[in-house]
Amino acid sequence: MHQSLALRFAVVAVLTASVALPACAALNADETAYKMPSVQLGPRPFFLVNDMPEGKLKHELNACAKKTERYHVSEFSIAHRGAPLQFPEHSREAYEAGARMGAGIMECDVAFTKDKELVCRHAQNDLHTTTNILQTPLAAKCTTPFQPATFDDAGNLINAAKAECRTSDITLAEFKILRGKMDAFNPRAKTVAEYVTGTATFRTDLYAGPTSGTLMTHAESIELFKRFGVKMTPELKTPVVAMPFDGFTQQAYAQKMIDEYKAAGIAPSRVYAQSFLKDDILYWIAHEPQFGKQAVYLDDAAVVPDLPSAAELKAYKAQGINIWAPPIWALLALDTANNIVPSQAAKDAKAAGLGLITWSLERSGILADGNNGSYYQTIDAAISREGDVLRVIDVLAQDVGVMGIFSDWPATVSFYANCKGL
Repeated sequence: MHQSLALRFAVVAVLTASVALPACAALNADETAYKMPSVQLGPRPFFLVNDMPEGKLKHELNACAKKTERYHVSEFSIAHRGAPLQFPEHSREAYEAGARMGAGIMECDVAFTKDKELVCRHAQNDLHTTTNILQTPLAAKCTTPFQPATFDDAGNLINAAKAECRTSDITLAEFKILRGKMDAFNPRAKTVAEYVTGTATFRTDLYAGPTSGTLMTHAESIELFKRFGVKMTPELKTPVVAMPFDGFTQQAYAQKMIDEYKAAGIAPSRVYAQSFLKDDILYWIAHEPQFGKQAVYLDDAAVVPDLPSAAELKAYKAQGINIWAPPIWALLALDTANNIVPSQAAKDAKAAGLGLITWSLERSGILADGNNGSYYQTIDAAISREGDVLRVIDVLAQDVGVMGIFSDWPATVSFYANCKGL
């Protein structure tokens, strides 16, 4: 791992024992101010410990779980879109939940509106599945308005229901009217009301009501995270529209994101800018070097052959890239005894001097069903129960040496980080 990074997540992970999250005022002046309490992990981490197979790690974590001390914020714990296992992603409520669970770094995925303002959305074209836009008059402005599913006479699906609504279809003022919902849709829908359902059974709509799911601009997220006292990791989302967009170039987009941190007085050391586009990373290295030196190059490899070679990883470092962030499976493998171990890509990255961050934990649903999706593809044979998620974290932390882990439910990573004193 690249030891010269001044703010290595795992080294500066835990705040002092007496520190709770700072007071946090609501964003709107007419709302009642509130104070964010100290870290509250809830029952899930302890459920996971109880579900682990017997062994040294379970014994260590059980001993930690029995302690009565307070848990603390950890920069090893990165809130992926807030806490979208149960809360609408990139909503203020999701961010508050992630902060309560001890995440020391918070993420706003950054997209832009029709009037070129920056907002927090996982994709430029996900409003139809992550918000209530189809249930509002703004549905008429969507790139692809709702189209119902079609079936044959026997009831077999011929064409799935579809829609596509982009942040660039609407203005910032219109965006702010919307409410976030759990990311889901029903492909068999014949009506909009049916289409906006479909939340996975391991998630919930309990926190996605008509008075919650508060959408955020990028600037609002900065202010909120500043009040939480956490660091920030914005991701510049790859546009689905052709660039330049109405004169708005990719470089201007990348610069605007950084400019909003500068305008808010946020030190570059508190920002880990991300992108899947290498050109964005190289732009920041060249034009905003204080931000660029800890920019995070995300890797969207789908299978092992897609991963960069040792030579390519060394080339990243030579170009000034200091942090590489592939998905979890890319950093893990199985040995001949079916033990989870660092992958060759993980070893090559460390040999190249790259820091490592990985994504995203707690997105695969029920692990015991044996169908754990892409996030566990290289180690699925060793995953058989919910408690195995803690074994995954342990290998990533102790053997791979990652700097931090993105999670859809930050409490799990926060618990581990506290127990291990990262």
